[in-house]
Amino acid sequence: MGMYDFTYKYLVSRLDPELSHDLALRLLRVGGSSRPLRRLLRSLYSVEDKRLSVTALGLTFPNPLGSAAGLDKNGVALPGIACLGFGHIEAGTVTPLPQSGNPRPRLFRLPEDRAVINRMGFPNLGAERLARNVRKARGLMGMPLGVSIGKGSKTPIEQADEDYLRCLATLYEWADYFAINVSSPNTPELRNLQSKKLFERLARALMDSGAKLAREKGCFPKPLLVKVAPDLDIAQLEDVLEVAVNCGLAGIIATNTTLARPALKSRRRDEAGGLSGGPLRRISIQIVREIRKRAGGRLVIVGSGGILSAEDAWEMLAAGASLLQAYTGFIYEGPGFAKRVNQGLLRLMEKSGVKTVGEVIGKE
Repeated sequence: MGMYDFTYKYLVSRLDPELSHDLALRLLRVGGSSRPLRRLLRSLYSVEDKRLSVTALGLTFPNPLGSAAGLDKNGVALPGIACLGFGHIEAGTVTPLPQSGNPRPRLFRLPEDRAVINRMGFPNLGAERLARNVRKARGLMGMPLGVSIGKGSKTPIEQADEDYLRCLATLYEWADYFAINVSSPNTPELRNLQSKKLFERLARALMDSGAKLAREKGCFPKPLLVKVAPDLDIAQLEDVLEVAVNCGLAGIIATNTTLARPALKSRRRDEAGGLSGGPLRRISIQIVREIRKRAGGRLVIVGSGGILSAEDAWEMLAAGASLLQAYTGFIYEGPGFAKRVNQGLLRLMEKSGVKTVGEVIGKE
C-alpha cells in the first residue's frame, strides 16, 4: 500500500468529501507559495518529456493531461496544482457574482465504483476574485490555463448570455482559453442552453465579444470551447457540433458529469447530481468517437470522464481526443496521479513503437 493509499484509507475517506477537498486546496496553496516548495513538488511529481508535448488551440501543452474544472474553482492554488505533473489547468466554473451553490451535503464518494456524485451548483467567489487570483498566479504556472464560465443560479435562462459575456470580459486578459459550461446538471435550466437555438445565440455573442476584446487588448482571440453533457442523444450532439463549427468555436470538451446511473455498487448511487469517474469512461469515449466522426479536424476534442489510468488516457486519445482532463482520478489516486498517467503513456508509446503522443490521437 502506497503512502497516498494509506492516507486515503485511514484519513481522507473518513472526512467529509468537501472538507477533504478544501484541505487539499489549502495544502496545494502552501505548496505553491514559495520557489523552494514548488521546486520540490515538481521534482516529486512532474514528468518532463518532449514526447508528451501537444500543440492544440494555438497553444503548447507539456503533456495532454489537464486538471478539469471543479478542482480549483477560485484559482487559489494554481501554482501548487501546476507542480503536480498536469499539462494544463482549467479553473472555475465561475459565475459573474459570488454564489454559495446548493445546500450541503453535495459531494459524495462512491469508492466501490471509483466514482463521485456532486450537486455543487457552481459555488464560487465570482469572476472578479478569480481574475485577481489568476493574475497573481500566471507567471508561476508554466502551462496553459483555461477558465470555465457559467451562469448564476438565479439568472433566468433568457438572460444567461449576459452572465457568460460578463465572465468572458472580466477574465479575458488572463486566460489562455475559455470553456463554455452549458452542461452541468446542477444549475437550473443550464442544460437547456445546449439546444440549437439558445446555444447558437450564446456562441455567436461570445465569439463577437471575444473578437472585440482581443482588438481592445491587442492580443489574438482566445479559443472558446463548449463543454457538453454525456446525456445528449445523437441528434442533440449533432446540433451542438453544427453550431460550434458554424460559429467558429475552437473545440469541444466531452464530457461533463452524467445523470445516468450505470450499474453502480455504492450505497450512495441514488444521490442526486452528476456522476463522474470510472462508470463515465465508456460513455465519454463513445461521445469522443462520435464527435471525431462528425466534426473531423474542425474541432479540437478534449476528452474528459473516467480517466483513472494511463490505459484510460491512451484509449481516449486513440478515440480522437487531442487533450485530456481529469478530476475524480486525482481524488482516488492522489498527488502522484498525473505522474503515473504520463509515465504510463510513455511506456505504452514505447511498447507500440510510437515516438510522440500526437501519433496516438485518433489512431484506434
